[in-house]
Amino acid sequence: MQTVNEMLGLRIREQRKRKGLNQEQLAEKLGIDQKHMSKIELGKSYPSLDRLIRISEVLQVPLPRLFEFQHLADAGDLEKQICDMVQMLSETDQRRLYKIVKAFLD
Repeated sequence: MQTVNEMLGLRIREQRKRKGLNQEQLAEKLGIDQKHMSKIELGKSYPSLDRLIRISEVLQVPLPRLFEFQHLADAGDLEKQICDMVQMLSETDQRRLYKIVKAFLD
């Protein structure tokens, strides 16, 4: 299972690439060196709140979006999360969800 630091780093990398920047370019815009940027993206260094805000500004991404990691979870974690959510649904909603999932598989 990945740590929050690692998932945040992956998310920052994802958004950086979406903007067409390499690590060196983003680091320069943030006023840090590329090695530090690499450590952030690898989850080995957690950026301060001020730096996170600046990252979101440079990448033109709302700050909360940097913490959207659901799609980065590994398959086992994702499966558990889905099962937990389904168990919280009423029986009627579970039946509706079953029909939706079945339609995807057909």
